[in-house]
Amino acid sequence: MILAGDIGGTNSRFAYFEAGAAQAQPRLVAEHTFASGEHTGIEHMLHLLEAKFPHVIDRACLAIAGPIRNQRCEATNLPWSVDGSEVSKALGGKPAWLMNDLEASAYGVTVMNAEDFAVLNPGAPDARGTACVVAAGTGLGEAGMFWDGKRFHPFAGEGGHTSFAPISKLQIELLQYLNRQHQHVSWERVLSGPGLMNLYHFFRDTRGGEEPEWLRREMNSGDPAAAISRAALEGRSELCEQALDLFVALYGQEAGNAALKYLATGGVYLGGGIAPKILPKLSGPGFMGGFLAKGRMRQLLEAMPVRVILNERAGLIGAAVRSMQLQ
Repeated sequence: MILAGDIGGTNSRFAYFEAGAAQAQPRLVAEHTFASGEHTGIEHMLHLLEAKFPHVIDRACLAIAGPIRNQRCEATNLPWSVDGSEVSKALGGKPAWLMNDLEASAYGVTVMNAEDFAVLNPGAPDARGTACVVAAGTGLGEAGMFWDGKRFHPFAGEGGHTSFAPISKLQIELLQYLNRQHQHVSWERVLSGPGLMNLYHFFRDTRGGEEPEWLRREMNSGDPAAAISRAALEGRSELCEQALDLFVALYGQEAGNAALKYLATGGVYLGGGIAPKILPKLSGPGFMGGFLAKGRMRQLLEAMPVRVILNERAGLIGAAVRSMQLQ
């Protein structure tokens, strides 16, 4: 029995899996989600899980948004320090590993089926080689998947924190707007849940956009980024549509950047919680237009498959898969 965790800035999800055959998805037994901000750390949530579920585990693997070094992590979007040895103690001494959340999603991709994806670009029929995952959610995560000729070997990256590079007059204005608020404007500042908020505020503040009272109420009563994307998809707010259209174009641009950096001839996968919710927009011309706008590299990018990960358990499945490989 494996305990897998996917620890994000908004939600911390846990699941119990029974190990399966190699290259197959492990069998889900039970799962539970905590609101990350309501807890003081992972150990507290593990104690609550132990009280709620009677399953005796053999090992655990937790995926966390942030760089992992020597089995320690300073979570990027949470005020937590996580230590693998402390996690093991909280689990009664059972073996426990930490891994980057996007690396876990990449491991999840390796055992998923066709129905777990939506295709944005089919790419070349014989496409194979190294791949990558780009995931916008509470933050922006990126990971690579080295292809050795037989199987993928995922590895972590922190590309979401590289510097935002504007390519148009509008985007230069956006960078100048955000530079007044942040010392460093990373891709995460424009391509994440908070990033969508930044785009909305940019159009509202610099283009004289009207913020209706109903939208203000929706934004204040729940997830403001979700309220913006809903209003845009439903055509209820021109201001929200402008923000989401730019978000989609930027998503394409950075996915194309990652595709070139990793030389992802085996495919580009869009993970995170946002992509499945805005799939109608991603399927339009804005995303692929940004993805392919790389000058002489356009033909190379056209041959790369681009898929949206629809399975919301990708990180959990990947953490379980990785734990089966570790000794």
